[in-house]
Amino acid sequence: MWTVTASGDSLPNGMLALRWYALAVVVVVLDQYTKHLASTALVYGRPVEVFPWFNLTLHHNTGAAFSFLSDAGGWQRYFFSGIAIVISTVLGVWLYRMPREQRMLAFSLGLILGGAIGNLWDRLAQGYVVDFISVHYGGYYFPAFNLADSAITVGAGLMLLDSFLAARRDRAMNRTSET
Repeated sequence: MWTVTASGDSLPNGMLALRWYALAVVVVVLDQYTKHLASTALVYGRPVEVFPWFNLTLHHNTGAAFSFLSDAGGWQRYFFSGIAIVISTVLGVWLYRMPREQRMLAFSLGLILGGAIGNLWDRLAQGYVVDFISVHYGGYYFPAFNLADSAITVGAGLMLLDSFLAARRDRAMNRTSET
């Protein structure tokens, strides 16, 4: 998990974190571009069928995931913005300080950072997050989401995978050192 140098220290990302920050910027740009397209091409709440199980439907989410607290009266905009700012700051520092060989974890954090900033941008600029991807089956609809949400979800999944792989590597190294 950690690469050890001659002095016994693992090398941090440092300025190499710029590539992961660049990934976050790409996610933000793509997210904002697709939200702009959805906002200009779709009529609010009117689904456009792409496939029998997939629609494009413009929604404005003033809450968090799954519209949590969407009807709370407005204070949630600042609450969720504050949380996103804190999380984005922590992720940015983590990316800078983490060992440079932890590429999968860094990639996942770059995706999460980009998704968090993409939704934060919406919340600060408009007071709501633009959602437009709608997946459904047999009359059951998954809550609408966007590219930023997708980046956060994929990043979280990769983060979990990385933790499982790291635990497996650690167990293998422990077995090797015991023999």
